[in-house]
Amino acid sequence: MPATIQNPPGKGNQPGTGTIAHPPKWHQRLAGTVVFSALKLVGMTIRFRVDNRAAADGGPLPIGVFCVWHNRLALCLHIYDRFLRGRPQGGSSLAAMVSASKDGALLSVILELFKVQPARGSSSRRGPQALRELTSWSRKGFDLAITPDGPRGPCYNLQEGLVYLAQLTNKPVYLVSYHLQWKICLKSWDRFQIPLPFSRCDVIIEKPVHVPRDLDAAGREAIRLQLEQTLRSITRD
Repeated sequence: MPATIQNPPGKGNQPGTGTIAHPPKWHQRLAGTVVFSALKLVGMTIRFRVDNRAAADGGPLPIGVFCVWHNRLALCLHIYDRFLRGRPQGGSSLAAMVSASKDGALLSVILELFKVQPARGSSSRRGPQALRELTSWSRKGFDLAITPDGPRGPCYNLQEGLVYLAQLTNKPVYLVSYHLQWKICLKSWDRFQIPLPFSRCDVIIEKPVHVPRDLDAAGREAIRLQLEQTLRSITRD
């Protein structure tokens, strides 16, 4: 699902800036449909328990930027559909950053089946373009989603692209994580988690963090560290 941008906006001369995202091939569309169906079926068996700290004051959650670690992508769209989509004063739709690579093409198919608008780009390909696309979707009333340590890691290292996106859109950041009772952890860079049927999933949605638009480099780094520390604190493996 979402990838992240490590380069600041406006640097059009960064490597990969002018490249075109790989479109999905027929076999990727077929594989994406199979994965989507499996995720929907497994998600229907999961017993969710949500700690929505963002809604602790009783008010509705406004449109914002939702952030989840790369290894927890499997259930994040199911969680959004079930607990966040269509909320009062919130987004009825979601746009998410996806890598412009061939792997990202498969992911974009899955996103579209979940009725999520993909914005193709990452730190190495089409980063600034994807950032501008997400900003445009935000203006149209879409929530945004991003994986701050993807698509290459290191795992649980929050990159600065999230801070730039929050500055450009002037939207609050919602940090989201969950703990699965039963899962399979792959031997990938992010130790990707595959949920097992009938598992319990404890979800935490943290209080929103507002990123001032006039931050300098030192301020952005301070916010980045704060976000990283908070997201790690609600993450239990």
